[in-house]
Amino acid sequence: MVKFYKIAALFVIVILVAGFSSCSMFRKNKEQSTATGWNYNDPTQGGFEKFDFKGQPNGPGLILIEGGTFVMGATQDNVMGEWNNTPRRVTVRTFYMDQTEVSNLHYLEFLYWVKKVFYQTNNQQYQEYYVKQLPDTLVWRDRLAYNEPMVNLYLRHPAYRDYPVVGVSWLQANEYCRWRTDRVNEMLLYKAGVYHLDTDYDVNDFFTTESYLGGFFTKGDTLKGDTLGLPDLSTNKKGAKRRVRMEDGIVLPNYRLPTEAEWEFAALGLIGNTEFENIKERRIYPWNGNFTRINSPKEADYGQFAANFRRGRGDYMGVAGSLKDAADIPAPVISYYPNDYGLYNMAGNVAEWVLDVYRPSSFEDFSELEPFRGNIFTAPELAGQGKFQIDREVIKPDGTPNENFGRFKRRPVDSQIDPTLPFRRNYRTADNRNYLDGDWASLSQASNVDAAQRWKEVGNNEQATNKMYYNGEWNPAENKFGEGATSLITDRSRVYKGGSWKDGAYFLSPSVRRFLEENLSTDYIGFRCAMDRVGTTSENIEY
Repeated sequence: MVKFYKIAALFVIVILVAGFSSCSMFRKNKEQSTATGWNYNDPTQGGFEKFDFKGQPNGPGLILIEGGTFVMGATQDNVMGEWNNTPRRVTVRTFYMDQTEVSNLHYLEFLYWVKKVFYQTNNQQYQEYYVKQLPDTLVWRDRLAYNEPMVNLYLRHPAYRDYPVVGVSWLQANEYCRWRTDRVNEMLLYKAGVYHLDTDYDVNDFFTTESYLGGFFTKGDTLKGDTLGLPDLSTNKKGAKRRVRMEDGIVLPNYRLPTEAEWEFAALGLIGNTEFENIKERRIYPWNGNFTRINSPKEADYGQFAANFRRGRGDYMGVAGSLKDAADIPAPVISYYPNDYGLYNMAGNVAEWVLDVYRPSSFEDFSELEPFRGNIFTAPELAGQGKFQIDREVIKPDGTPNENFGRFKRRPVDSQIDPTLPFRRNYRTADNRNYLDGDWASLSQASNVDAAQRWKEVGNNEQATNKMYYNGEWNPAENKFGEGATSLITDRSRVYKGGSWKDGAYFLSPSVRRFLEENLSTDYIGFRCAMDRVGTTSENIEY
């Protein structure tokens, strides 16, 4: 009997020791701040949260483009006599890019949502917003060609749903990117189990990423007495919930158009020609070699064209049954061989909008890291008591859709918004589209040379800018721009890249750059989206 009690006592001691050990282990599992020693994720110590973030996931349709250094600009013979793309070495950060051009089907998804939210109201202004997102199908018309079937069928007929959308302006492409950001993040929150998906949309209260993170979105809100949401560790209240924050790593960065540098870097696909930081072979096209045909005998399509382009006068698709490039107009978005990043149709098919404002002299003054021209710095406009406010103006005074509708109301930075602006060294003005682009050279008066110098020193020279790029101010009463254009290039001129089904072989080179006004569209320009990569520059990096 005594032996039994000894064994029982020993068993109790083992349990107690194990219990204490487990408690000690539990306490050790509470990660501590290396700065303060306080526990993370511990309601008893303030509840500051640190989530296990394993890296940014790929958004729908995106491919990771590992960044690097490359020679941007034309490296082949300039047969067109252009001088606007002199080679220069730049570096592009890692980012994501759509595998294909945006298709008719995907753009119709956008139109469906916009029509459901905006057009099915009695408000003419809201209906106008939907109308302004419609592609211009009349771009197919030609005075000496029969293209009416394309006018009536290309956008909406299911036979063309996997073809790239055209007739879309730069402004419309940006609206699509913003809409896509919100729909993707809305679905991510739903799949994470922290959000009620509500498709009964209300024009005055619909989900945007910014309104949700800012605490303005109420319809479908997860904090109205239900059990959804993330645990609120800032309080000891049992079962307390909170909405998702940016710090949680659930929502993705914005979809957007790629910059010119990003697009050119991705199109070249030099990752396939790189060995130990050395580029073994330069490329003219997104594929190896100096030919427009598939040049590898190992490929089944050896000798066939590698892209959709116009081969010569009157030759859009080759002789029937032979030597075809598979299309007379744009081909489906998944056509031909992808480049080494896995991107389709980075040459031919349709040219593509990029973010940049066009300047022929962009190569003269540029940033070596992430070069881009087009920055207009803004900040949220505060209402009473220092609170943000949601912008409810759907159409701007110039007749264009308001990109901030349903999001924070914003305005260009100035000294009232940022009192430190006059003392900043990295920028001094909101609108930097014309910074160091040579606009001062248009001033013929010697007295204005001082103004040019002021632009370089201060970062603002409205006099020179207006002289060079004035294109007539918008007159809402007459619904048109005024007279007095002084240049073909304006602050609304946007770059588009890549050749198209209408272009010759020269334009297939990723280095070629052209421009068009941001509110115009054609039957040969489409677009694809990009997204910033947050954190590591490679999927293979481990910390």
